[in-house]
Amino acid sequence: MTLSLHTPLDERFSDIAEVIHVFYPDAKVVPAPKDACDMLHEHAQEDGWSADTFTYAGRTFRWTTRVTGDAWEQKRRVKRGLKQCCYYLLRKVTGETPPWGSLTGIRPTRLFYERLTHGDKPAEAREALIRLFDLREDRAQLLEDTLSVQRALIGAPENAVDVYVGIPFCRTRCAYCSFFSEAVGNGKKVGPYLEALFQEMDAAAGIVSGAGLLPRALYIGGGTPTALTAGQLERLLSRAKSLFPGVREWTVEAGRPDTIDRDKLSAMRAAGVTRISINPQSMRDETLFVIGRAHTRKQTEDAFHLARRMGFDHINMDVIAALPGETTADFRATLAAIEALSPDSLTVHTLARKRGSRFNEFGFDPTPGDLAEQMVELGAASAHRMGMRPYYLYRQKYVAGNLENVAYAKPGRESLYNIDIMEETVSVLACGAGAISKRIFPKEARIERAPNVGDVGHYIERVDEMIKRKRKLWEV
Repeated sequence: MTLSLHTPLDERFSDIAEVIHVFYPDAKVVPAPKDACDMLHEHAQEDGWSADTFTYAGRTFRWTTRVTGDAWEQKRRVKRGLKQCCYYLLRKVTGETPPWGSLTGIRPTRLFYERLTHGDKPAEAREALIRLFDLREDRAQLLEDTLSVQRALIGAPENAVDVYVGIPFCRTRCAYCSFFSEAVGNGKKVGPYLEALFQEMDAAAGIVSGAGLLPRALYIGGGTPTALTAGQLERLLSRAKSLFPGVREWTVEAGRPDTIDRDKLSAMRAAGVTRISINPQSMRDETLFVIGRAHTRKQTEDAFHLARRMGFDHINMDVIAALPGETTADFRATLAAIEALSPDSLTVHTLARKRGSRFNEFGFDPTPGDLAEQMVELGAASAHRMGMRPYYLYRQKYVAGNLENVAYAKPGRESLYNIDIMEETVSVLACGAGAISKRIFPKEARIERAPNVGDVGHYIERVDEMIKRKRKLWEV
């Protein structure tokens, strides 16, 4: 559907569109003049108050907001007020109450932490979010449960830094993927890419030394790092180990089971990798074919058992709820197969129809929101049966059922890097095509970023520029 919107606040058009997509995820929201729009927004502001009125489908809703604080806080309150107004109107029109209420942000944990900072106890923070944002009780409880695990792991010194190394190659490209990655093909780009990457990694180690940084977690992701040959992977791991010694946690995303073999696992063990991911996404072979995974359930099980036999005691697995054509019975069967393997952590994603993915070319029918939610609840129940607790969560745009992605782990098997990257409490020094370095300034409550170009060829040609960006960010 196309929904035309008129607002006097052009800078808030996208904020209103985000609320519309909570109720109508496939809607195309377009601007329109006041006398020819489907939804009309009117706004007035004076004497420390703002008033918003939305009219749509024959209904009108008005919301007033007290505007106080500095300029930044005033803008925030105005934005929140108009989004609340739009939300409650659409709730009246549709009769629906979304699980996350009026929240549209990626990190709902931020609001919980904010309440705690201002003196709320966890139960008070939970109730406040229910009251202020119409959160469902179960989602507010999920936030509280997640933070109860996180808070023991977040405390890092101000000079702590996580190191990310990106390998933007995969054996095939998954249909849902929108990351900077490409099929490894004949491998001609891999050698030149690694040479450029090693140059950037060497420079990153110089930044760590020059800025007095303390590496906390090392994460080699992608793409699929194990799409490299065993020899290439061994070179990469050896370089990383020598440049960033002594990290508390070292993860390698061995995400595609069809790329895992004994030689690559041996290289990871020898280097001292502490955590790996073996990600099936589904244990249904028909689904794996549709989404372009190019591996089977048996390959997942074989790779997992091999990794266990070789001594890996911290293995994560990912699944995706609401994949095309899957039923709740299919998802339940996937979870049963994973429970039989007993990984150390499990991340339950909900499918997002990202604009950069090939799914948008297929024209598949999205999974209804109620079925997607049933799958997510099955994932939570499976994690709890395996003795896991939620330890980080995030949300995405265009996600089935307006739901969330949640990582669960057995006690002591949480990923520091995942928490750091999601809560943005630790700086990240990132190397590779499409990687984004982030420097956290906690005393000033701000973040500065230095992104790398995403195209592999451009990255190879411009690696010196990528290094300069990072040196400027850390002033070394």
